[in-house]
Amino acid sequence: LFTELMAKYYKEDFGMETRVARFHNIFGPFGTWDGGREKAPAAICRKVARAKLEGKSEIEIWGDGKQTRSFCYIDDCVDGIYKLMMSNFSEPLNIGQDRMVTVDQLVDIVLKIAGVKLVKKYINGPQGVRGRNSDNSKLKKVLKWEPQISLEEGLSRTYDWIEKQVKSTIVNKSN
Repeated sequence: LFTELMAKYYKEDFGMETRVARFHNIFGPFGTWDGGREKAPAAICRKVARAKLEGKSEIEIWGDGKQTRSFCYIDDCVDGIYKLMMSNFSEPLNIGQDRMVTVDQLVDIVLKIAGVKLVKKYINGPQGVRGRNSDNSKLKKVLKWEPQISLEEGLSRTYDWIEKQVKSTIVNKSN
């Protein structure tokens, strides 16, 4: 919020054009997928891929699976940034999908993409807030645009890439 205010004041005091984007759970290939700093879609893709490739029958999910989020594929994020930068709108604007899903639903989508059935094992772990979603009403009004890539399509592209990364780590460990 401090940075948003600074952008506002730079525009008012110095005439400097600024844009402020509020990103909502951006994901996709080539992002962080391991190590504890990854977002939920990447972590779930990694866990499913590892279980699939190692012949395991379950995956661990932090919390009860009922936490809700909206997720935005990286290509839509880039399109949104471009459209915002080409506009003359200088107030904060959400860039994200407005479709909210539970973590359980997210896992089910990834399991279908991977073509496996795994048991969900719920464990204690960081969950963040119970629910969060992007309100895109201003985005649609101002830019006359909204994200176009479905969660399923974005997860499919992401899962394919992460499965290759997991496979290469498994091969490297066995050598």
